[in-house]
Amino acid sequence: MYDKLQPPGAGSKITFADGKPQVPNDPIIPFIRGDGTGVDIWPATQKVLDAAVAQAYGGERQIHWFKVYAGDEACDLYGTYQYLPEDTLKAIGEYGVAIKGPLTTPIGGGIRSLNVALRQIFDLYACVRPCRYYPGVPSPHKSPEKLDVIVYRENTEDIYLGIEWKQGSPIADQLIHLLNTELIPATPEHGKKQIPLDSGIGIKPISKSGSQRLVRRAIQHALKLPPAKQQVTLVHKGNIMKYTEGAFRDWGYELATTEFRAECVTERESWILDNQDRNPDLSLEDNARKIEPGYDALTEEKKAAVRAEVSEVLTQIGASHGQGQWKTKIMVNDRIADSIFQQIQTRPDEYSILATMNLNGDYLSDAAAAIVGGLGMGPGANIGDRAAIFEATHGTAPKHAGLDRINPGSVILSGVMMLEFLGWQEAADLIKKGIGAAIANREVTYDLARLMEPPVNPPLKCSAFAQAIIDHFGD
Repeated sequence: MYDKLQPPGAGSKITFADGKPQVPNDPIIPFIRGDGTGVDIWPATQKVLDAAVAQAYGGERQIHWFKVYAGDEACDLYGTYQYLPEDTLKAIGEYGVAIKGPLTTPIGGGIRSLNVALRQIFDLYACVRPCRYYPGVPSPHKSPEKLDVIVYRENTEDIYLGIEWKQGSPIADQLIHLLNTELIPATPEHGKKQIPLDSGIGIKPISKSGSQRLVRRAIQHALKLPPAKQQVTLVHKGNIMKYTEGAFRDWGYELATTEFRAECVTERESWILDNQDRNPDLSLEDNARKIEPGYDALTEEKKAAVRAEVSEVLTQIGASHGQGQWKTKIMVNDRIADSIFQQIQTRPDEYSILATMNLNGDYLSDAAAAIVGGLGMGPGANIGDRAAIFEATHGTAPKHAGLDRINPGSVILSGVMMLEFLGWQEAADLIKKGIGAAIANREVTYDLARLMEPPVNPPLKCSAFAQAIIDHFGD
């Protein structure tokens, strides 16, 4: 079946049913070592994962690793520009769950991004990035421990679909002409807008199906969290891009209030219900006045719409969500993208799960990671209904390759996410305990060591940090 690969002689396949993994006790899991510092990071990661599984299950469970190739290492084996060989795609498709180190973005040939390609090929529509603080990790913020969020980033749409045309190309010129002469004039809300003739053109598709399947996974995750963290925030720039980003918000609310009606309440619904709980004799108009800033300045038509909204909420969910019952539901709200960048810094403890489109999620997950110590400690997962790939969130840092000094935390924590995805929580908890204790004990690699007060000297090597994590499993 494979050209240059040989699967393990033992182990079983992970399969998927209704989007959920069906996991044997001896799964075969493909791994991509990664470029650059992947040569150091992956052996450290595998050592920690294997030790945690062995200690947690006493030999009843075991991962059978299957080495596959991507990036520069793949080119060495398969030939020039063979960054993502068919062997690797077959293996991931067959075994369902994979983990990888950092990969180089090809320059001068091949494909635009290996990470984006893998997400699109396997329809890994949910990029999941937890950002939580481990005590002792240096941070530029005074209270990084207040941030504990999970970014659910839509992974297959938005500008990352890569549909664009170069400035001056025949298709770009043709499209600009069509827009300027026919489509824009035929849309009254665009007025006399015109696209400059020397523009490059890109397309930003946001679909209802793509948005709602992402929000569905975010809500399903929220259902598993402690009650105080059961919140999903829809992040968007819908005040400007109403039919893409604004639609993402609207479709998210629609899903929450239909498919998850019994489990969810929107922020606006909670205001209406709380107003009524506090004053059962409150009129529809007074309730509307409380939830809508500037209500008295609205037109009569808009006032009527707000009153109708209040009436509909009280009629439809007053019995099931009123009398304080809404406080036990998942809160679904929304925030403008630029505002949320400020709020995760100034009011971080008010947020839990952030559901975003592709570009916003890319920015936001890195910004959140910076608050809790940087990408070196930032895990990531790309999850679909038929496959999942867990990955480093940082780059390849080739100047550090082979020096046994880089922080393996990102891939190790991605491995923790993988174990949790498999349902192997006991092993995942051992690693989280080990990492926390190692850092608290100032047993860290150079990137963290140099920022601690006082600096740690000498820092641990990459391999030694992995051993320190294992040594602290019992703490």
